Amino acid sequence: MKSTTYDAGTLTRLALLIAMNCVSAYMIIPLPFSMSPISLQTLVVNLVAYLLPPKQACAAMLAYVCIGLIGIPVFTGGASGPGKMFGPTGGYIWGYVVAVTLIAWLKGKEYNFKRFALVGVCIGLPVIDVLGCIQLKLITGMTWEAAVLSGVLPFIPLDIVKCLGAAALVRPLYKILGAMR
Repeated sequence: MKSTTYDAGTLTRLALLIAMNCVSAYMIIPLPFSMSPISLQTLVVNLVAYLLPPKQACAAMLAYVCIGLIGIPVFTGGASGPGKMFGPTGGYIWGYVVAVTLIAWLKGKEYNFKRFALVGVCIGLPVIDVLGCIQLKLITGMTWEAAVLSGVLPFIPLDIVKCLGAAALVRPLYKILGAMR
């Protein structure tokens, strides 16, 4: 079995991106008609995917999930534990893990704003929304229409903006944090 070792720079980038994801979960705007608030996490999830290779991006998101599962309040709005992960809105968090891996894999090796934005919007967002909507529907028993209307549609416009913002931030972050491909 091949052993993977990371240098201090790589570990620092992973820790920084995990911490950014934890902090972004606290930046929310509750919606009275939805179990999910608007959060800054979509931007940070995309940054993780754009800035790291697939295995590291997946590891960063899995570390975030584990931190929350053990009870540290890092999920949206300061929630934590298995109740959140397996509750109505936990599917979005599982979607983050799948989305970062796919985005990081499909983004290419060189920075290209259009490609990064396209992969984030056309692959990442649908993955997050589909997994989130499925768990929302299954746990709450609401209809598919209600799940989509309360758990997906209100978030699409701002999530697209957050994907575009993340894609725009990548170039300066490459310079600041060093190449992360």
